[in-house]
Amino acid sequence: MIKFLLKGILRDRSRSLFPFLTVTIGVMLTVFLYCYIKGAESNFIESSARFSTGHVKIMSRAYAAEADQIPNDLAYVGVESLLLELRQEFPDMVWTPRIRFGGLLDIPDEAGETRSQGTVAGLAVDLFGSDSPERLIINIEKAVVSGHLPRKQGEILISADLATTLDVRPGDTATLIGSTMHGSMAITNFTVAGTIRFGVTAMDRGAVLADIHDIQEALDMEDAAGEILGFYRGFIYKDKDAEDMASRFNARHHGQGESDEFLPVMVTLKNQSGLADLLAMMGMFSSVVVLIFVAAMSIVLWNAGLMGSLRRYGEIGVRLAMGEDKGHLYRSLIAESMLIAVFGTIAGTTVGVAIAYYIQVHGIDISSFMKSSSLMVTDVLRAQVTPVSFVIGFLPGLGATFIGTSISGIGIYRRKTSTLMKELE
Repeated sequence: MIKFLLKGILRDRSRSLFPFLTVTIGVMLTVFLYCYIKGAESNFIESSARFSTGHVKIMSRAYAAEADQIPNDLAYVGVESLLLELRQEFPDMVWTPRIRFGGLLDIPDEAGETRSQGTVAGLAVDLFGSDSPERLIINIEKAVVSGHLPRKQGEILISADLATTLDVRPGDTATLIGSTMHGSMAITNFTVAGTIRFGVTAMDRGAVLADIHDIQEALDMEDAAGEILGFYRGFIYKDKDAEDMASRFNARHHGQGESDEFLPVMVTLKNQSGLADLLAMMGMFSSVVVLIFVAAMSIVLWNAGLMGSLRRYGEIGVRLAMGEDKGHLYRSLIAESMLIAVFGTIAGTTVGVAIAYYIQVHGIDISSFMKSSSLMVTDVLRAQVTPVSFVIGFLPGLGATFIGTSISGIGIYRRKTSTLMKELE
């Protein structure tokens, strides 16, 4: 039966070409958009984890309640002992302390007077520790535009855009004006070692990268840090494992004194800055894309089936007149359309994955749309080809074809056997 249907499809292309192209284009768009959404989601998770949230983050309870304001006066004290405890209890994780800070960067002239000033958002990480993972996590080597990485204490990196605005070059002196952990004014001189560009607009507008020990000294934060970030080895976020880890950590530490607002609390990536809602929305978009194409393709293929039934009106009549059962004829039309759908789905998936892979490798520059963005998203957006990409096209490809053909083929049951000979005449 299948061989018979296949011969009919190949010999009469007029009955198969339009449905084939419809399925191919619909599946191609479905696969490509799915890969694009997965790429955007992966991009957002990876960028947020590297520069802001980690896979999990530990803060004091008071700091966590106002984390968006970067309240370093509520930072956790006793970082070294907590890091030792974390590395023993969770050895499969990489732990690193960070301090986020803000302030005014003052650039003096040769006479020591202010030449230019600008507000900065600073990030202090462990740049010189022998076992520090920070250089790999935030890809500092690849981010350097001019100058060099800090080689000694007292050297900082600033974003290339900020350096252009303030007319700063490597080797210049920069004065950071901010406030200490205890609320007093902090004024510290640094040497600009180089300029950087991470490719994340939110970071590149006015970022300063410094060693955490320099900032601890400058802001009077001895053995203190605003955040301790944890990363899975291999840098693959595991939401369920992260939730279990946070539950165990919080249950143990919060039992020591419920009234102490400076006890440490662990939060997962998805529970920070509304990321859970944003990622859920991205996942919903994937489902909506599939449903839209299933509905649109079903309507198109329904109409194609109706047109085909009109064109094949005589053929269907002859088959019924020869005694073919209506149910058998109806099922054969569905089987014929499903064969076309399989070929169309394979072709559409192949083209869609190929386009997505090209964008995964080369990316799309979206920097012009991110100039005022505060999202941790890289300026080059890439698609992501996953194992699901190779099968997700079968849902709209086969589903829409089945629905469209099933509806259009119902007309077979409306044909009256008593009028067939008259129709054929």
